[in-house]
This record gives sequence, C-alpha cells and structure tokens, in this order.
Amino acid sequence: MKIFVMTFKLHAPWVNSLKEKRMIVKSLVAKLQNHFHVSAAEVDEQDTHHIVVIGVAAIVPHNAMADSIMDEITEFVENNTEAEIIDEIREIR
Repeated sequence: MKIFVMTFKLHAPWVNSLKEKRMIVKSLVAKLQNHFHVSAAEVDEQDTHHIVVIGVAAIVPHNAMADSIMDEITEFVENNTEAEIIDEIREIR
C-alpha cells in the first residue's frame, strides 16, 4: 500500500479578493474529490489573493497506479481552472 501526495501552486492574477479566490479553491477541490475520490484542500497561502496552493493525497495499491493517477490529476487541474500551474510537487510514500 502506498500514499501519494501532490501539491499544486497556481497563479490566478485576475483574482481581486479572498472571496473570489475561495470560490475558485472550493470549486477545484470539490471537482478533484468527486472525480478522483481523493483528499484535497487548500494547504498554504490562504491570505494571498493571487496564489493558490492545493494539496491532494490518496492511498493506492502500488507505485504504477500512483503515477498514473497523478498524471491524470495534473491534466484535470490544467483543464478545470484558468489559473496557471507554476509549481507541482509529487511524492509517493
């Protein structure tokens, strides 16, 4: 059994308030949870308007499945938000 952890740092320059940012975060987190059945949450930069940091984690049976799901999640994030991915960290434990 393996645990994969991903962290996405996104840049959303059009966001002008924390309320706007919260709507983007809630939408993306809910979509990730519903589509992939993973744990997801905003994990850093909560007080910064233009930067969104989302953590994603799940338990998988082996490394190959973790790699495959992480690739799918990256593509999903790219396609489901207008924010630009400026950093992505992947870890399998």
